[in-house]
Amino acid sequence: MSAYAALVLAGGAARRMGGVDKPARTVGGLPMRDRVLAAVPDAEPRVLVGPPGPVPTGVRVTREEPPGGGPVAATAAGLALVDAGTPVVALLAADLPLLTRAAVGGLLDRLDADHDGACYVDDDGRRQTLCGVWWAARLRAALDRLTLHRGDSGVGASLTGMPVRALLAGLRVCEVPWSGAGPPPWFDCDTDEDVRRAEEWTR
Repeated sequence: MSAYAALVLAGGAARRMGGVDKPARTVGGLPMRDRVLAAVPDAEPRVLVGPPGPVPTGVRVTREEPPGGGPVAATAAGLALVDAGTPVVALLAADLPLLTRAAVGGLLDRLDADHDGACYVDDDGRRQTLCGVWWAARLRAALDRLTLHRGDSGVGASLTGMPVRALLAGLRVCEVPWSGAGPPPWFDCDTDEDVRRAEEWTR
């Protein structure tokens, strides 16, 4: 897979961290969101969906409407900046400091025409849907269906608070176990203890 875009979702409330800008917290000397963006250096465009702030050169920044509207509203906002001719979109949480280009490549290699997307699954079989890649047209179609189902012509309002599982319901997902060396790429940092563990892994 040579052409893909990347959406990095950074608008969460981080309630278990006291409401701080979680993706801006550093791991190994870099903000978590920058580490995620570094794992998709060949994506075009790279879109950060979340509060404005300093980002690496070439990264586009947008915000879901309303701000804090959740991951589905953020996905819609990010996709609006992706050219219609871009075939694949990586959909990634901004708090995955252990994500690597190799891990993203493993997902791209598994995506095929028989599936709408590919994401990692953990040892308990849980899908890590914000560590996945998706055919862009099929993801857009899923957003359209969800908007129509909510019966609201205002896209931002209709998608507010919707969980990712609602967006991906009915899509054919290739579940990819992690077989690489090192920690799982979907490890996310929801607590201070998670950040500490991630720091240990990056030493």
